[in-house]
Amino acid sequence: MPPGTRTPQLSTTLVTFAPDDPGGWQHVLDRAQAADRAGIDRLVVSDHVVFGENLDAYGDPRLGGSAGGRQPTGPDGHWLEPVTVLAAVAAVTSRVRLGTAVLLAALRRPVVLAKALATLDVLSEGRIDLGVGVGWQREEYDAAGLAFEERGRLLDHTLAVLRTIWREQRAGFTDDHLTFDGIHAMPKPVQPGGVPIWVSGTANPRVARRLARVGSGWIPWGPAAADSAGGIAEMRRLVEDAGGSFDDLQVVGNLRPVRGGDRTIDLDATMAAVPDLVAAGVTDVRLPLQVPRDASAAFEVYSRAVTAFRAVT
Repeated sequence: MPPGTRTPQLSTTLVTFAPDDPGGWQHVLDRAQAADRAGIDRLVVSDHVVFGENLDAYGDPRLGGSAGGRQPTGPDGHWLEPVTVLAAVAAVTSRVRLGTAVLLAALRRPVVLAKALATLDVLSEGRIDLGVGVGWQREEYDAAGLAFEERGRLLDHTLAVLRTIWREQRAGFTDDHLTFDGIHAMPKPVQPGGVPIWVSGTANPRVARRLARVGSGWIPWGPAAADSAGGIAEMRRLVEDAGGSFDDLQVVGNLRPVRGGDRTIDLDATMAAVPDLVAAGVTDVRLPLQVPRDASAAFEVYSRAVTAFRAVT
C-alpha cells in the first residue's frame, strides 16, 4: 500500500532528559497520559547511555551528527534509559503507540534487548515501535567496549539477532560476531513478525539496504529530514535498488512549528505544511511541542494539536 493512502499519524517526542536534575520525573508520566487521552498517535523517546566531553561532535555529519546541531545538555545532563521509560509509560497509557527515536541498539547485547522489547510489547499489548540508529558519539561505543568504526555492522548484527529471536521458535544464528543454535525465548512479541523496526539515517545505500532487509519505517536524518520530498524520492530509488519495496515503509516527516509574535505555536500556520508532507509520502508527522508539567495544561496543548492536525488530514 503506498504511504500516501495510509491515514497520517501525529507523533511527538516525550522529553526524558534535562540539563540538570529536575527533582523528579512524574511529569513524564503525566504528559504521556495526557497525550494518550488527547489522541496523539505516537510518543517517542531518545537515547544516550553515557557522554564523553566532545559534544561538538553532534554537529559533525561525518560522524553521524547533524550539521549545525547542538547537543541539548552538557555531559552531566540527566538522560533516562528509553526502554525502561517506555515500560513505565506503557503501564499508565492504553492507546498511544510508543517508540524510540532513536535507540542506539548496538550498545546492548542483542539477546537481552530482544527479551526486553518482547516483554514490553506483550505488556503494552503490541504498541511498541523500535527506532534505531548508529549515533554520533565515539565515547558511548568506547564505554561499551565496541568499535565506533564498526557501528553500522554492529547495528546490522543486532537487528538480525532480534528478528531471529522474535520469529523463530527454536532459534539458530551465525555470523562473524555470534553463533547459537537450539535457543528458545518466550514470550514472542504480540505484533506479527516482531516489534516493527524504524531505521534512522540519511538517504544513502547503507541505510537503504538496512531498510530493505528489516525496516518497517524510515526516520530521515540530515538533509533528508530537512527536505522530505527530495529525501523520500532519493530513498525510494535506493531502497528499490537494494531489492526492497519503499511502498511498504512508513516515513517520518518533521513538522516545524510556526510561532506567533508571543512565541507560542500558531497551530493553523504550522499545520498548513502537513498536506505537502503527506503528499510527499510522509505517514508519521512529528511535531515538537513544548508542554507544561501540569497534567491538565498538557492535555490542552496536546488536544489543540490533535484537533488542528485532524482538520487538515
